[in-house]
Amino acid sequence: MQVRLRMWVLLVVSLGLSTIAVSQTAPKPTPRPLPSNKYCQPDGGFCFRYPASWSVLGEVFEGKGVVIAPTQKQEREHWDEVTVALVVPPPQSAGDAVTIDQLIEQAVSGVRESGQNFETLERQRRRVDGKPAQMLKLHYVDKADGREWIEELVFVEGPDAEIYSLALKCAPTSTSKIEPAFTRIVDSWTLPVPEPPAEAPAATASPSKSAPPPASPPPKR
Repeated sequence: MQVRLRMWVLLVVSLGLSTIAVSQTAPKPTPRPLPSNKYCQPDGGFCFRYPASWSVLGEVFEGKGVVIAPTQKQEREHWDEVTVALVVPPPQSAGDAVTIDQLIEQAVSGVRESGQNFETLERQRRRVDGKPAQMLKLHYVDKADGREWIEELVFVEGPDAEIYSLALKCAPTSTSKIEPAFTRIVDSWTLPVPEPPAEAPAATASPSKSAPPPASPPPKR
């Protein structure tokens, strides 16, 4: 009886060890990509992907931007949302150019004036679609209605010194849920790749005119 019990214990232990070994060596499954939709500006501007469960709420900045958001129960003005837009067009001259640092200072001043308990949570330089960018994360309480907000702003500099903005505005209680979706939107943001200039057709050499044959000498008399 003791021999059988000892064999049973050894069998259970060996099975447990093999299960642990398998769990340690088994590769982790690759996460499946979440369903998404793609938005592109009608005039051939930026493109990005957003969760398939979200909706396009409308255009802003005279068609140069768009607002998207998940469906929510509260009133529309209190929704968490993401705005993607061209906020600074290409400058007409070098003196009209606006830098991302200047734009961030303007954004901070505007939020500080409209809110209270203002706090900068994070600011970092990064690249979006291979282009220079900066991220700014703010926390404040709206003076108008006392609501608490988190704003995460990503500014991207385009090839012609224009500046694009991807902005998340949400309640602090929604940050952990909506911020990962915003990160995926930023990572998917792209500008169209300019087509290479068409090559001019090679000039074909015109056939050379042959020299006229020399005049024959007059006949001898």
